Amino acid sequence: MMKTTLLLSVFLGLMLLSCKENPTKDVSENKQSDTRHVITHVMTKEQQAALTPDQVLQEFVEGNKRFNTGNSTPRDLSMQARKSAPGQYPKAVVLSCLDSRVPVEDVFDQGLGDIFVGRVAGNFVNEDLLGSMEFACKVAGAKLILVMGHQHCGAVKGAIDDVRLGNITAMLSKIKPAVKMSQDFAGDKTSENSEFVKHVSENNVKYAIQQIREKSPILREMEEKGEIKIVGVFYRLTDGTLEFVK
Repeated sequence: MMKTTLLLSVFLGLMLLSCKENPTKDVSENKQSDTRHVITHVMTKEQQAALTPDQVLQEFVEGNKRFNTGNSTPRDLSMQARKSAPGQYPKAVVLSCLDSRVPVEDVFDQGLGDIFVGRVAGNFVNEDLLGSMEFACKVAGAKLILVMGHQHCGAVKGAIDDVRLGNITAMLSKIKPAVKMSQDFAGDKTSENSEFVKHVSENNVKYAIQQIREKSPILREMEEKGEIKIVGVFYRLTDGTLEFVK
């Protein structure tokens, strides 16, 4: 009986010690995370004006490194929402696919009010998006246009497979030029081949940039004057990294 009581006492003691240590560890970790500087400010007109296109691009590159290494900047989005209400001065405009796995602001570790985001399945250019880009850059002062394709893009696969369904048919026709540009690919030219899908996705980014320059004299002139930079990237879903599209 005494032996059983002793064992029970030791067991309870260990349990109490474990309960005591774990909360202490959790509190310590929470305290450490709470001491990080939380961003509450938003871009001002003066800060935006002082930026160069190259500085914005470099900031995006560094922001993506923070994102894919799990070191994204802590932000008080509620405070930023209130502070940005009187006006907006974003650094860039990003043309992205509709894909839910591509959280644009997070990918570049940017806060509320930092970037304009235009989204459409297949990240192609049309009149509405061109007008949006012209507003973002010529009127609102953005310094960078970034066209972002991504890995395993369903819209690109649909264009490769010549999918026909309702309004999706017309939408995918905007991506068909990139499929045509990719016929020099040495390998299986189907949506089952991830390397071919990537090749088409990259050509789709190139084609979108070509369309921006051809169909928007405003943006082309701004780029020629060095007021903006137009850049293409390919986003990898599997690790959150970026590849520049030459």
